[in-house]
Amino acid sequence: MSSLAARRRHPAALLVVLLLGLVLTGGLYALFAPKNADASNASVASADQVSEGKQLFLSNCASCHGISAAGGPNGPSLVGVGAAAVDFQVATGRMPMQQPGVQAGRATPQFDQKQTNALAAYVASLGDGPAVPSKEYTSGGGNIAKGGELFRVNCAMCHNFAGSGGALTRGKYAPPLMNVSEKHIYEAMLTGPQSMPVFNDTNLSPKDKRDIIAYLKYIETEASPGGHSLGNLGPVADGLFAWTIFIGILIGFAVWLGKKAA
Repeated sequence: MSSLAARRRHPAALLVVLLLGLVLTGGLYALFAPKNADASNASVASADQVSEGKQLFLSNCASCHGISAAGGPNGPSLVGVGAAAVDFQVATGRMPMQQPGVQAGRATPQFDQKQTNALAAYVASLGDGPAVPSKEYTSGGGNIAKGGELFRVNCAMCHNFAGSGGALTRGKYAPPLMNVSEKHIYEAMLTGPQSMPVFNDTNLSPKDKRDIIAYLKYIETEASPGGHSLGNLGPVADGLFAWTIFIGILIGFAVWLGKKAA
């Protein structure tokens, strides 16, 4: 008993206990942490596809991201970003960028889907990262009401309550989400492009993401019950409309009455 007490008073005892606690915590997290639903459904890329993607990368992307995709003065490292990030950026035409700017905007894609898949496969081979989501989560069927609630809590402060987009700081902006494919909306939530935060499966489950997509697709096609939506920009657009139209009419009446009185 005295021997055990002596060991507990040893200067290294606290360090040993801390190390054991960290090992135990890490092991339990690895065992019970939610797995990435997308990665489990991802298809394994062939060696030929990875090789094709590497050639496309060296020809079109290495000037900014470096020959080994480790990044450089003009582009971040792509090691570990995953296939989903590449598919989103390339398939929406944001990458390769046409010219330097504070933010890459949506544009006409420069590569077809086969080439995009090859680029994504090559980047995915460089390090683990989010895979392209399966159709299970990007083919509709979500809960619109729940999706609207999740969108207003997590997304509306930047993208507007109706997904119309909005301005951010230093010339950046949250793009509109209308007419964006389900897959690309999911990938944006999963990877957090540019100023957008990452919503991994711990923040928003795959089902939550599908519900948000269902809400966005609903408001994309739903008619405005109050008449013209004015871009769904809220009270600013309404106030501008009232100022330019109704105030103009009142000024016109005042001028007409003044001329009539004279």
